Amino acid sequence: MAQWDVYLNPSPRQRGEVPYLVVVQSDLLDVLVTRLVVPLARPLPGRAALPSRMSPRFEVQGEPVLLLPQEAGPIAARLLKDRVGTLRPESHRIVDALDAVISGL
Repeated sequence: MAQWDVYLNPSPRQRGEVPYLVVVQSDLLDVLVTRLVVPLARPLPGRAALPSRMSPRFEVQGEPVLLLPQEAGPIAARLLKDRVGTLRPESHRIVDALDAVISGL
C-alpha cells in the first residue's frame, strides 16, 4: 500500500457520498497498522464554497471527486482492500491542500 494510492471507501454506509479514500501517509510508516487517509467525495452544492486550493478536484475511475483534507483521519490498513488507482502524479496538489488546511495560506 503506497502513499497516494486510492482505495474504495470500505464503509458501504458512507460510500454514496465519499466513494474513495487516498492514502497520504508516508511509506516510511508502513510498519504501522493504520494509514492516514483523506476522503475523496462527490461534488455537492455545499462543497462548491470550499476554496479550490484547499479542495482540489480529481477524477477517479472516470468520476469527478473533491479532496476533503480537513476530514483527514486514520483508518486500519487492513480495511483498505480495493485499490482503484493512484494520485501520485497529482501529489503536489494534495500536499498543497493539506498545507492550506494547516497554515491557512
